[in-house]
Amino acid sequence: MIRKVVQSFDEWRTAVRQLVAQRVPPESVEWSGSEDEGDLFSSAATAPASDAAAQPVASTAALRLPRELVEMLASAACFSAADRWAFLYKVVWRWQLGERDVISAADPDGARLYTMVKAVRREEHDMHAYVRFRERNEEDGAPRFVAWFEPTHEVLPQVARHFARRMGDATWMIATPTATVLWDGQQLHDAPPRMRSAADIDDAGEALWLTYYRSIFNPARLNADLLRSHIPSRFWKNLPEGAIVPTMISAAANGDRRTGQTITVGQRSGATTIAVTAERAQPQRDQPATLDQCRRCELWRNATQAVPGVGPRKARIMLVGEQPGDQEDLQGLPFVGPAGAVLDRALAEAGVVRDSVYLTNAVKHFKWELRGKRRLHKTPAQREVSACHVWLEQELEKVGPEVVVALGATALKSVLQDGSATMSAVIDAPFQHEGRWVVAVYHPSFVLRARDEESRRQAYDVIVAGLRQALTLGPVRSD
Repeated sequence: MIRKVVQSFDEWRTAVRQLVAQRVPPESVEWSGSEDEGDLFSSAATAPASDAAAQPVASTAALRLPRELVEMLASAACFSAADRWAFLYKVVWRWQLGERDVISAADPDGARLYTMVKAVRREEHDMHAYVRFRERNEEDGAPRFVAWFEPTHEVLPQVARHFARRMGDATWMIATPTATVLWDGQQLHDAPPRMRSAADIDDAGEALWLTYYRSIFNPARLNADLLRSHIPSRFWKNLPEGAIVPTMISAAANGDRRTGQTITVGQRSGATTIAVTAERAQPQRDQPATLDQCRRCELWRNATQAVPGVGPRKARIMLVGEQPGDQEDLQGLPFVGPAGAVLDRALAEAGVVRDSVYLTNAVKHFKWELRGKRRLHKTPAQREVSACHVWLEQELEKVGPEVVVALGATALKSVLQDGSATMSAVIDAPFQHEGRWVVAVYHPSFVLRARDEESRRQAYDVIVAGLRQALTLGPVRSD
């Protein structure tokens, strides 16, 4: 049995080169270090050494490992396990024998290697995030900043190099239960343990930080479960704010949450207990100033652009469709696709000059679904129609039409702000709404989708008749 004592990855790597060159199998090596008390192959340690183990045979095969494997071994060497050196040598031995699946997650040894690497890298990330330096007076050459951390794995050297790059020439020290690293502004120095806990650090500025932290804590927005999921509980005891957070969470649950909401609630009209709609319950945010900035619903994400209305600044007739189609989305203009061609023909037959009317849609972004290579129209949901109504209201106020022609059910619901409105109740029957006439007709795309020629002709005739009615309707008289 060959005994190897190593305390670092570099020492282990040197020993491995020698063992592989001598073709010493893993079961013939007993590894130990400053903290290693056991061995992966402890049962073999009591067995008598074989002649082959006692007299290793030299090999001409050089040890060649890919960079990826070397980096994984270096990370796994930081994993806190008594048998880590023996296990890592087993991985190298299998690789040298040609067993490439040893670095596959499907292999038992490969799976353990990946688990070790993942745990070490997670620990490095956590240490980067949760190390808290306290500032001290630089007396007698003492470091200016001091931190205490309790890592699960031996990642202090890697983390120290990270902070050396980040903190410039400011001196600092990171202490752990087993080791200490100091930075003098030029290079790193290893040292034995110097502290027992974060309580050994005297930071005059910590009281100021805790006062600030209390002032920005909003109990009304507290989500304790989310807070704990973001910062594992084992880190709280070493964070300066960790001492006061549990108290603040408890106070929030016992009434401070309601106090934190008082200012917002006080701004609302009505009684102390207020039933509000979902829209009023939303936080107050600046509204988009232009249509291109609109994010009131999610349709903008998949649209090429918002499609505004077009027409005279003041028009007696406004035509409101449902939403832009594929061509409208690409060109940024309403009614320029196949449905627009049907509408142009109907306008001409009804005697309406297109340039004299204002054309727009209830929804300004194209909602579609992919079928093969084509983007096909998808009917907007009522919440999307409601979200976009603010833009239609602005157009109605700016253009001031005497007659609004609603092209289809979606347009009708938007004009009336009534999600239950139906075409069957008002088609061929103009009515007054908010000081103007409303004429409901089919959308031109309905003509294109009709099942037969007779249905197409009937739908088209309804559109033409509605446009003719729009021409004849006069201003609404207020009694």
